[in-house]
Amino acid sequence: MGFFDKLKISRLKEGLTKTRESFQDNISKLTKGRTDIDEEFLEELENILIAADVGVETTLSIIDRITEKAEKETYRSEDELNGMLMQVMAEMLLETTEWHPVDFDAELPAKPYVILIVGVNGVGKTTSIAKLAYNYNKAGKKVIIAAADTFRAAAVEQLGIWAQRAGVPMVSQGQDADPASVVFDAVSSAVARDADVVLVDTAGRLHNKSHLMQELAKIMRVAKKKIPDAPHEVLLVLDGTTGQNAVAQAKEFTKCVHVTGLVVTKLDGTAKGGIVLSISRELELPVKYIGVGEKIDDLQMFDREKFIEALLGK
Repeated sequence: MGFFDKLKISRLKEGLTKTRESFQDNISKLTKGRTDIDEEFLEELENILIAADVGVETTLSIIDRITEKAEKETYRSEDELNGMLMQVMAEMLLETTEWHPVDFDAELPAKPYVILIVGVNGVGKTTSIAKLAYNYNKAGKKVIIAAADTFRAAAVEQLGIWAQRAGVPMVSQGQDADPASVVFDAVSSAVARDADVVLVDTAGRLHNKSHLMQELAKIMRVAKKKIPDAPHEVLLVLDGTTGQNAVAQAKEFTKCVHVTGLVVTKLDGTAKGGIVLSISRELELPVKYIGVGEKIDDLQMFDREKFIEALLGK
């Protein structure tokens, strides 16, 4: 493992500190002095998992598996019992559909590779776009950002500041411009400049789903005029600190938009990082990137094995 891999794992562990400490502390208290599993144990465990925002559906699945194991196995110490609990949760995350985002320095399946970024206002959409741009740029890719969130006041200006930090150009037309026109200019520029990646910011108005769907559909149609198979990805950004509200938001968004993957932000600011387990199971969508800090290089590709290690300390 190289230095930068170790650094990423270190930052991941640091970002999940609140969740890990809270989760492990509660599990340790639950298993202390126990070697058996009874109804009281299962009820307390259920409360711990719900508090960590693992979600009701996922929590009940975990409880069912633990009950099944308890009927077949005996535990001679609290360490064995604690290990079994960690193993069950790790298995549940690992057995979900296999996915891997394209490495930032890998050859892209299309050029320019158009990524549409969606999500409600305030979830960290703007910073996630900048962090994606930074990572692609650092990996030697030519990146263009399309400032197509022209509805929200100061959105274009904020994105411009982050684009400068990421060291990539931004195509914009200012507030209240036609978002589809911005996207057409951006993809046209990408083709002309032989760019590798186009990151498209979009408005986050979920309160009017019909209008949102129409706007996104128009953006997609316009992009296809220059790049027939665009967009190649549609990433939905979710705020990890909002817990189950993030799952509810995602369910609403996926009714309007064909989402291909998720970005879960602000995991460093919550003790409820268990939301990633819930999202993975309930939405049947891949978590592709996670945000574990405010720095521009604190967006990481989601690696389930490393996430489990950072979350459970195993």
